[in-house]
Amino acid sequence: MSSLAETTRSTGRWALGAFLLGAGLSHLTWNRVEFRAMVPGWLPLSDDLVVLASGVVEIALGAALIALPGFRVRIGWIVAAFLVLVLPGNIAQLVDGTDAFGLDSDRARALRLLFQPPLILWALWSTGAWRDRRTARRVHPL
Repeated sequence: MSSLAETTRSTGRWALGAFLLGAGLSHLTWNRVEFRAMVPGWLPLSDDLVVLASGVVEIALGAALIALPGFRVRIGWIVAAFLVLVLPGNIAQLVDGTDAFGLDSDRARALRLLFQPPLILWALWSTGAWRDRRTARRVHPL
């Protein structure tokens, strides 16, 4: 792969890492109440616990994307899985009609859902996880 393509991927990985770090910090501080509103009611855990735990995980994943390039493929799969796991919160916000983050209509909440698949693809692309899936499995079985 060309140097430009690898530089672009690395830049994307760093940007995703920074995004996750910022989102994680906001879970723990200034957006904590907004995130609690998104926790599905059917989840048998404290809303605050879910928000704090997911914030800590986002911080760890963001830092790992930036600081551990040697593990980028595995981290890419973990980030993608995490983004799939938080999807029910976004769906619950739409289904329950919960206003949070300025999303005060079903249309706005539905549009927000459209951003989750690109985030998942971003994680897989920027880390080379999808591209290297066969090689990584042979060389480093999970």
